[in-house]
Amino acid sequence: MKYNLLVFDLDGTLLETLEDLAAAVNYSLDCSSLPLHSIDEYRKMVGHGVRNLVRSALPEEMRDDKNVDLHLARFKKYYTEHIDVHTKPYPGISQLLEKLTREGSAIAVASNKFQEGTETLINKFFPEIPFVSVMGNREGLPLKPDPQVIYSAMEKAALSASARVAMIGDSATDIATGHNAGVETVAVSWGFRPRKSLELAEPDAIADNVEGLAALLLA
Repeated sequence: MKYNLLVFDLDGTLLETLEDLAAAVNYSLDCSSLPLHSIDEYRKMVGHGVRNLVRSALPEEMRDDKNVDLHLARFKKYYTEHIDVHTKPYPGISQLLEKLTREGSAIAVASNKFQEGTETLINKFFPEIPFVSVMGNREGLPLKPDPQVIYSAMEKAALSASARVAMIGDSATDIATGHNAGVETVAVSWGFRPRKSLELAEPDAIADNVEGLAALLLA
């Protein structure tokens, strides 16, 4: 076993969720006759929690808390009801998680998506995987890149500070989370961010496909 604990980001790493996220925000904007955004535009907005996603999608002059609260509530209702219309695991991810589990690595999820949405997707798409922790955005747990999500996963897995741990994700935020926690970092280039931005974040390694990620994590 190479790693005691592997902490995975969710959106853009385990699951392709962008289309459903975009549809939910656009639904809320359309209800107020506001300009909509393309998938590529949303690609640049995601990854910092849904409140920040909604704020970024609003016209700049409407990004006050009152408007954000209104659109966030609308977004969450629509997204919760349509959370898996287009969302699906990236090819090979389910099999990789199963193999990592068989090899003895503890697996956790650390997402900036709201907790209910994170749990819903994990339960739907990975019901057989015994995650030691599934962490989304919730009260009392700071958003990534705060390292608390990794410390919490280590505590759930009953690991000491000397355990070998890696953070795996598709964004500079994920890599910064690993750096802040003092653990190894692996970026995946099939997610929502361009490879160049991952290189600038200076991960320990970059995987361009699931086979490459498996080679890194199971070597």
